[in-house]
Amino acid sequence: MGETITLRGADDFEFSAYHEQALAPRKGGVIVLQEIFGVDRHIRADVERWAKAGYEAVAPSLYDRREPSFTAGHDPEGLTAGVTHARATPLDQALGDIAACRDFLAERGKVFVVGYCYGGSLAWLSAGKLEGVAAASSYYGSLVQANAALQPLCPTIIHLGRTDPGIKADDVEAAVLAHHTDVPVYIYEDAGHGFNNESPERYGEKAADLARARTRELFEAA
Repeated sequence: MGETITLRGADDFEFSAYHEQALAPRKGGVIVLQEIFGVDRHIRADVERWAKAGYEAVAPSLYDRREPSFTAGHDPEGLTAGVTHARATPLDQALGDIAACRDFLAERGKVFVVGYCYGGSLAWLSAGKLEGVAAASSYYGSLVQANAALQPLCPTIIHLGRTDPGIKADDVEAAVLAHHTDVPVYIYEDAGHGFNNESPERYGEKAADLARARTRELFEAA
């Protein structure tokens, strides 16, 4: 059963995080990075999936300085609120909170990062800017293309949906491969943005299952 814990960021701010111990023989720790909607039931469900797969998992609430324990629905109002918080949250601040999660998990083994949407961008940035991450998996992050030249410090993979209207998969792939021929970029032909999220309007079961399998393979090989 998951629990809410408190961690201290690089700026000494205490933020909340959803945490669950490994529910199978422990393989390491996973930092699960939220979509713009906060640590909602979908992110908590992802934490539980990682725990069942043998990973101690923690999902930091990255907007706590602006609105503690923020979550939003997948509607226009929730989208606006989430985007507002994401844009107003400095990237270095978010990376500092991710580093605090890394330090919390590192006491017990390797630490991995997986992120979705807003968190997908942060997963890519974490791979390139944070020491001590064993591997990273980035899902449909809008900032990946603009930061494609960033050199990952660990094995990293990228997942994109072909029908994502806001992120052009071919353009992201071209930008990444122009700098890193060793970074796999997986494009899921029948999937759109948010395909790992199990809300009915977004979920792409086939793509989600394959992306999770590839992510588990990445982590287990690291």
